[in-house]
Amino acid sequence: MFEPDPLTPLKGRGAVRNCSGRFEKNTRIAVDDGWDLEISDLPPLRTQVTEESPRKIISRNASPDIPFEQSINPYKGCEHGCVYCFARPTHAYMGLSPGLDFESRLFAKENAAQLLERELRKPGYRPRTIQLGSNTDPYQPIEKTRLITRRILEVLSRFNHPVSITTKSALVLRDIDLLAPMAERGLAAVSVSVCTLDRKLARTLEPRAPTPERRLETIETLAAAGIPVAVMVAPMIPVLNDAEMEKILVSAVTRGASGAAYILLRLPLEIKDLFTDWLQAHAPDMAAHVLSQMRETRSGALYVSDFKTRMKGTGPRADLLAGRFHLACKRLGLLAGRPSGYALDASQFNPPPKAGDQLRLF
Repeated sequence: MFEPDPLTPLKGRGAVRNCSGRFEKNTRIAVDDGWDLEISDLPPLRTQVTEESPRKIISRNASPDIPFEQSINPYKGCEHGCVYCFARPTHAYMGLSPGLDFESRLFAKENAAQLLERELRKPGYRPRTIQLGSNTDPYQPIEKTRLITRRILEVLSRFNHPVSITTKSALVLRDIDLLAPMAERGLAAVSVSVCTLDRKLARTLEPRAPTPERRLETIETLAAAGIPVAVMVAPMIPVLNDAEMEKILVSAVTRGASGAAYILLRLPLEIKDLFTDWLQAHAPDMAAHVLSQMRETRSGALYVSDFKTRMKGTGPRADLLAGRFHLACKRLGLLAGRPSGYALDASQFNPPPKAGDQLRLF
């Protein structure tokens, strides 16, 4: 694959290069071969989707930083192309780049709904809220035709199983017919991510995600349908967008959000270089200052992966951001903390009988 110059963004893509993954023996770099080939002369970078058939679909974690124990990711990779996405390094496990490959070479778990039903029927299964969208967006563009997320929701609805969704996409509105009845039973909540109200900034940070205004409209429609909805103000990036925090919270409350959470920008593994390149390409005059302020929140490094601090950072700047968030939530009446902001009811879990099963007498 052609790798563009690190300072030359591709239209509609977040990463500005296709850096080799950390497990690769060879590193690819762009060089001038003397033919003076312009990027505009090359064919556009097309999205490729590979169907995947995993053996199980529910992932489990015991992290003290994450307010859920179970999650499902219908897709690997994400076409939204958010340059800051903390899931980008996972593409290295497949011999692909966390850069442009992550947002253009996707994997779809077509058998997700069947696997989910099988796992929910296991005798030892203990129901706890399942999070959709813990790594990649369950409503990224290919969901419109693949319908994997919808089929998962259909299973969860039939089993009376609680689900929490985090997304940037207005496509979640397609599934209101499933989510509204589940929410009425205390089984569903949605968080919508909004990290900036600046449309120009959003276009480069999150090139294929819906506009900020469209996400606020999504909050409004979900809330009007009776679905508990929170705003995820994430990531907050020092200098670049952290000044917008209160404005985003006010806009979300106005549209009907009743919960909120935030995360400070995380730059693990390859993302450090990808984000640095993005700054040099899109905000070169601010790059050094942004990175300097990031280091102030990470003990002098660009990222520290310690539990309990990796999501919020440390130091005066991180403490100030946390204080601003909690004061704003208190003033606005927002439930702060958990991404969904709501306690869902797992006690209603009840696997429906399979075709041919003997009915219970009582």
